[in-house]
Amino acid sequence: MKSFKSQEEARAAGIYISKIRSFVKREGRLTNAQAKAIEGNWPSKGLSVEQGMLNFEQVFGRAAPTVLEIGFGMGKSFVEMTAAAAQHNFIGIEVHRPGIGACLADAEEAGVENLRVFEHDAVEVLAQSIADDSLHRLQLYFPDPWHKTRHHKRRIVQPDFVQNIRTKLAIGGTFHMATDWQPYAEHMMDVMTQADGFENTAGEGANGYVPRPDYRPITKFEVRGQKLGHGVWDLIFKRVS
Repeated sequence: MKSFKSQEEARAAGIYISKIRSFVKREGRLTNAQAKAIEGNWPSKGLSVEQGMLNFEQVFGRAAPTVLEIGFGMGKSFVEMTAAAAQHNFIGIEVHRPGIGACLADAEEAGVENLRVFEHDAVEVLAQSIADDSLHRLQLYFPDPWHKTRHHKRRIVQPDFVQNIRTKLAIGGTFHMATDWQPYAEHMMDVMTQADGFENTAGEGANGYVPRPDYRPITKFEVRGQKLGHGVWDLIFKRVS
């Protein structure tokens, strides 16, 4: 079979190549409250790739630094962060529908208006909806570490993905990762250290890791892990070129 340099090139030739997903979609069951939150809030806070490339000023009705988070789970810490930083716009991406509902319910209760969400694959959102050089910060907190060696190819932090992120960040924008799985932290560090166009904000100290910044809320899951002696590693890399 002929080899292709990209999915786009393959599609142009009429060939479909299946993508390796970094997530498994677990649909779960919506509670009544989650379903009601989606129905009531999606018109004002929901985004779709069908809208095409977003103009953040139009989406939020203002010009402000925009932060994008991939995989916000049930959304509690994402909403907390959004409420504490009214000067920023926040876009969250999640594929778990109950998480979307829980996030929108919490956002409604908190009265936050600087939050928007996608229910879609993050790689496709970045490609189809986020303009180049537009993001102030991109956040990836506690992604699936895919522990087994044969599954490491499913880890979202890979060289190609990092370069996609680089194009979406403004110069000086940051990519902030956090994980409680040390082998994955080491994998992230290895990928980011070799990535063109990025600089580690940790400088020379702490083996390249940074203390948890105040803007990242600590979750109940994280507190429970710390009590059990589990570590958490934060990495923040800045786009410099």
